[in-house]
Amino acid sequence: MKILFATGGTAGHINPALAVASYIREKYPESEIMFVGTADHMESRLVPNAGFDFKTIKISGFRRSFAPKAIAHNIKTVCQLVTSNNASKKIIKDFKPDVVVGFGGYVSGPVLQTAVSMHIPTCIHEQNAYPGVTNKTLAKEVDKVMLTVEDAKKHLEPKNDVVVTGLPVRGELLKARKDVSRKELGIPNGKYLVLSFGGSLGAKPLNDAMFDILLESAKTDKYYHIHSVGTNGGEFLEKFKENGFVEGKKGLVKGNVEVRQYIDDMDTCMSASDLVIGRAGASSLSEIEALGKASILIPSPYVAENHQFHNAMALVNRGAGSIIEEKDLTSDSLKAAIDSMLSNPAKLIQIEENAKNMAITDARERIADIIVSLANN
Repeated sequence: MKILFATGGTAGHINPALAVASYIREKYPESEIMFVGTADHMESRLVPNAGFDFKTIKISGFRRSFAPKAIAHNIKTVCQLVTSNNASKKIIKDFKPDVVVGFGGYVSGPVLQTAVSMHIPTCIHEQNAYPGVTNKTLAKEVDKVMLTVEDAKKHLEPKNDVVVTGLPVRGELLKARKDVSRKELGIPNGKYLVLSFGGSLGAKPLNDAMFDILLESAKTDKYYHIHSVGTNGGEFLEKFKENGFVEGKKGLVKGNVEVRQYIDDMDTCMSASDLVIGRAGASSLSEIEALGKASILIPSPYVAENHQFHNAMALVNRGAGSIIEEKDLTSDSLKAAIDSMLSNPAKLIQIEENAKNMAITDARERIADIIVSLANN
């Protein structure tokens, strides 16, 4: 069984594909798996590091602007479409896959379309509640469309019925136990833990809004709070030091508040938490659902198709979380949202249950089964 994965651009596309590919390799050791991506994005590092064969093509997306640089970029993209189709055809002819799988990113377009034209079984997975342009186009042509959430279906015109598979969640996170994690972090019984982060790089609007809240929380013992400023948030660490925070085991500490640059034990911190505050990327939301966590979501407005807003609303519409749009984000609005959550234990429990009910914890297996079925056909 030979499987060709096409994906790239962001970790949100690449990591779920790697999780599925690793599971297939483990369950079907005789299988041959290859990835196609671009040389200048993170797939060129992540895929080989995971031990998979990797081929590259040159492709980029169109820029929605009439600025001279954007026009020049778009002309280059048109040229790349021609060469990427030829490169995709060569890779497919050489590898002879039984099925070709797209996990998003511009690279999926030419590879999957070429596979369709060569009558090879194809499928795609859409991570977000609002599909990207590439997957909207491919859905009309491929044999099977897999979704993280049902909400994405209304934005597609698929050739065949879609299947809701969920999004793979890291195994260590699924195995984490709240009581063990709280003990490891030193959180006493009867105290809430709030966890907030803006992604690995950080989010300045969230750091700005959280700053005064954390200073105030450090003076009280109402609840514990772990906050990550992100790798780009060094200036905030200095501001906390200026306000009496001192070096602790994993970050700066004052009272019940800990401020870190980066959270490298997310499975422990998230499983121990009672309330999660952050962006609305598909992977983060799948983790929140898998662990049944209440959340305050602040979607990034800077992503394509504003898909994080749609991701967040998938939870909000099911009573599984709350939302503050970035344009409405202030210290006051965020503090009010935190207080509202933590002052109503019954509401908190209901939100946790609703989030847990959205979880699909066997997403990896569901996706793999579909891929293998297509390959065997």
